[in-house]
Amino acid sequence: MSDDPELPDASPRDARLAAMRLLTRREHSCKELKQKLQHKGFNAAQVEKISNDLQREGLLSDARFAESYLRARSSKGYGPVRIQLELKQRGASEDIVSATVMEDDAQWFELARRVREKRFGRALPATANERLKQQRFLQYRGFNQQHLKFALSDDAELPC
Repeated sequence: MSDDPELPDASPRDARLAAMRLLTRREHSCKELKQKLQHKGFNAAQVEKISNDLQREGLLSDARFAESYLRARSSKGYGPVRIQLELKQRGASEDIVSATVMEDDAQWFELARRVREKRFGRALPATANERLKQQRFLQYRGFNQQHLKFALSDDAELPC
């Protein structure tokens, strides 16, 4: 391959190999894969053809990417609001995002509580300032008001 950023001598095979190398590391959204390939210097027509071929072959899937991304981010303590926003930024369609991330799922309530306890301990906030600090932290992590209410209460019953 040439050092030229346009890769004038790059073949479709080179573009496909580059795409496959990226996909062997982790799932990518179609938008992400296209951006990375274009950043590597492959022309837009090659990138479009390769992404269409990979989607048709089932090797590139925004739905599979969204599920993988959801698992990875929720395991790191991020909530549904933030994950939805990040998925949209990475090119997942509104339909895929809404089908993948369901905010009313009971897992989010428990996750919000675990995230709060990991950061602040099991004891509930004693002052209004402590409560606001914990609420801001959970909101930043991507939990909605219902999740915050549950995480900051001693209620064992899930509100579902």
